[in-house]
Amino acid sequence: MSKIVFFNIPAFGHTNPTLGVVRELVSRGHKVWYYSYEPMQKMIEEAGAEFVPCDMYTRGIEPGRREGARAGSDLALSVRILADTALALWPAMLCDMKQLEPDCIVADSMAVWGKAAALKLGIPFVSSTTTFAFNKYSSKIMGHGFKELLAMLFSMPKVNKQIKRLQKHGYPVKNVLDILQNDNDTHTIVYTSKEFQPCSDTFSDRYVFAGPSIRPVSEEVHKTKDRLVYISMGTVNNNRSFFYKQCIAAFADTEYQAILSVGDLTDILQLGELPCNISVHKKVDQIGVLKKADVFFSHCGMNSVNESLYFGVPLVMCPQTPEQKGVAKRVEQLGAGVLLKSMEPSTVLEAAGRLMKEKSYKENAEAISEKFKRCSGAKGAADKILSLCCG
Repeated sequence: MSKIVFFNIPAFGHTNPTLGVVRELVSRGHKVWYYSYEPMQKMIEEAGAEFVPCDMYTRGIEPGRREGARAGSDLALSVRILADTALALWPAMLCDMKQLEPDCIVADSMAVWGKAAALKLGIPFVSSTTTFAFNKYSSKIMGHGFKELLAMLFSMPKVNKQIKRLQKHGYPVKNVLDILQNDNDTHTIVYTSKEFQPCSDTFSDRYVFAGPSIRPVSEEVHKTKDRLVYISMGTVNNNRSFFYKQCIAAFADTEYQAILSVGDLTDILQLGELPCNISVHKKVDQIGVLKKADVFFSHCGMNSVNESLYFGVPLVMCPQTPEQKGVAKRVEQLGAGVLLKSMEPSTVLEAAGRLMKEKSYKENAEAISEKFKRCSGAKGAADKILSLCCG
């Protein structure tokens, strides 16, 4: 039996893809400890890991809901949050690892404290990358506009200040690329296919492109019309009442069934009276909906896009952050979705109709799905981790 430790950041999008790997490791008789945060406890324990809370170390320094939503588009803020968290966790975490002596540490690519502990203690390490793997080649393909590049330049003094804080405490980071970029010397699991990953041939054989981690359906969805449109802006930056109202106006009394998942920041009653073909929920079983959907209006978080394409569902894309814009650009390159040009109800309706009428979008989504399903999945990710275990 091997002892394996996972570290992650407090984000569902970074946690969900790892849970299938945890289940696979536990099913093979290995022991898994998972360092994370209370909102993720239930799902981590259900996957079979021993949950280890980090909340008590970061209480008082954690970002608020609004600040957390802004982090995805604010590099300086993101790095400051990571630095604060790393320095708060470091003493207790290092003590735990010395006592536990794990055979391998698996850490999210943003959880720099996991890699630092592995390097300091000489423990085999695997990086878990729930977005596209990022290097100088893939960054050129994904691209950023002038506005994003200018914002990055202005943020660099603040970013470098945080990097120096980490360096002062012994963290092995030379610059911000050590946090953002994937290197070819680190064993890495990426939760997408080589075909969907931009410039996948520029990454070393230490990379496993395991494909999306798709959990079983937990709640069956009933399709009441021939065509089902699903609308969700994810779990973080989803306070989008105006957009939801425009979607309701677009699909009201049409031949489409529309399901909206709006999160807990939106007052559903404020969205007005709903036509019989539209339902609005705080939360849905996204896998269950996508299994039946024909079109997905999405913010283009990596997990949502992976799940949509796994089921061959083309996307109408409404990205908010640079990362989401990069994912949307890749979907557009492969012909599996379109960017929403405006929030006017007529434009919303036209975008959905276009994806259903032009067969190429569905065909391209299904082609990506086939590549996803050929990936090694949780089994391949578990094999990678166990190949490095020293126990």
